[in-house]
Amino acid sequence: MENVLATIIDEKHNEVRALGGTTSFAALDQAAKAASPVRGFAAALARDSAKGYGLIAELKKASPSKGLIRADFDPARLAKAYEDGGASCLSVLTDRKWFQGAPEFMFAARNAVTLPVLRKDFMIDPLQIVESRALGADCILLIMAALDDTLAAELESVALDYGMDVLIECHDSAELARAAKLRSPLMGINNRNLKTMDVSLDVGVAMLPNLPQDRIAIAESGLSTPTDLARMAAAGARCFLIGESLMRADDVAVATKTILANPVAG
Repeated sequence: MENVLATIIDEKHNEVRALGGTTSFAALDQAAKAASPVRGFAAALARDSAKGYGLIAELKKASPSKGLIRADFDPARLAKAYEDGGASCLSVLTDRKWFQGAPEFMFAARNAVTLPVLRKDFMIDPLQIVESRALGADCILLIMAALDDTLAAELESVALDYGMDVLIECHDSAELARAAKLRSPLMGINNRNLKTMDVSLDVGVAMLPNLPQDRIAIAESGLSTPTDLARMAAAGARCFLIGESLMRADDVAVATKTILANPVAG
């Protein structure tokens, strides 16, 4: 079976080489320092999850497993719908080849709202981290399945130096143990196996209780109903990253309000 994550990471190395050929670290650093001030991503999740649920609402046009998800993809309009629906933060896919994303989607979405924004991409090089801040990102994603410990720590350090938050994503107990050595309070449990693209909420049920108590637990993937959120909440997550089910809704704001309604008690 094809290892989807490995294929994506191979392509990402090509993208990083191309990025380095068109710009320099110094130029990106200058742009990053001139970017709009960072909005507190972890702080927004901590605030909202203390009184209900924290939601990272994702702008995702397509995916490797599902193909095209939303044809009428307007980042600014969708971002505003998420904000109106009560999302705490946004996640914006910027990978072109696999998710039909684009870096310019970051600008459009973030400029339309006051919410903090995660750049959702496959980070493997410090240049991408600096580029993320230049694009206006408030948070970046580190996927433990794609990184060794040394590189994960280096990328986290660069992001923190630029004032961004870092979401550390795990799928199994070995990755969780490695992630616990990093500094970021944001720890996501992905119900999707990025190597096979299979999804099971049983992953979150099994892993969420094992997160360090000082971290903000975020359940990711396969969440489409209030019942799904309640199941993850019972396992220890008060924050959720949801994309596909909301992207497929006719009225994104209403769908967002609906899934956040009546949170179970913490």
